[in-house]
Amino acid sequence: MPVALLPDRALVTVTGPDATTLLQGVLTCNVETLQPGEARLGALLTPQGKILFDFLVSRIPDGFRFDVLVERAADLAKRLTLYRLRAQATIAANPTVAVAAAWAGAAPPAAEALADSRAADLGARLYAEAGAFSADAAEAEYHAHRIALGVPEGGRDFAFGDAFPHEALMDQLGGVDFRKGCYVGQEVVSRMQHRGTARTRILAAAYADAAPPPGTEITAGGKVLGTTGSAAGNRGLATVRLDRLGDALASGETPRAGDQPVTLARPACATFAMPDAAASAAG
Repeated sequence: MPVALLPDRALVTVTGPDATTLLQGVLTCNVETLQPGEARLGALLTPQGKILFDFLVSRIPDGFRFDVLVERAADLAKRLTLYRLRAQATIAANPTVAVAAAWAGAAPPAAEALADSRAADLGARLYAEAGAFSADAAEAEYHAHRIALGVPEGGRDFAFGDAFPHEALMDQLGGVDFRKGCYVGQEVVSRMQHRGTARTRILAAAYADAAPPPGTEITAGGKVLGTTGSAAGNRGLATVRLDRLGDALASGETPRAGDQPVTLARPACATFAMPDAAASAAG
């Protein structure tokens, strides 16, 4: 059972009698239906519907816990504080708890394990006091596992303040509840859902050789289709305009990332429509 410490992650807690009401009104995900033992994808958006923070949120006895990039933790706490107004809620970072991931087996008994609900085979998130257990896998191994499942992460596969939830596959990974009512940026996200206007998606990318650096342009026929994201070996993720990909494939053009061909496919965890000439599932 691989266990990898994730030193780039930190925790923010929101506790108090009004924690549920506060978060339900600002987050993309539904915290009222959040189950014990579940770590659910969610985001806090700009009013224009773009992702400011992505995270995994889970229940604690008196509120909720956010698993977020360590460099974004203080800003998330500050942003939530701005929305608190008169709500009875305490918002704080928790630097004493370590974050880890486990997959293909049970978690160490010293850690609290929560199922990562983004994808069936992604595994569990572990939370424990620093030093409570040791890891037997490298952080890079976890990210290779995540990439193989087609699960993107903010800061690695899309830029904060630049991507809509649909573009980051949050609608495919359980990070958006389309029935719970209003939240910050909800009108834009709902319009994209009901009109089917998400032209850009994160796709699985396969290369003949080692993947190019993140941010490399993907082109075909002299047109830019998108850019590469995180990668492990010759597998990676990429943000791609589906309409441009469809045009390129229909014209017999081969997408290229930098100087090498790239095969682009819908991640196995997703169900959105792909261009007819494109692959429909990651191999």
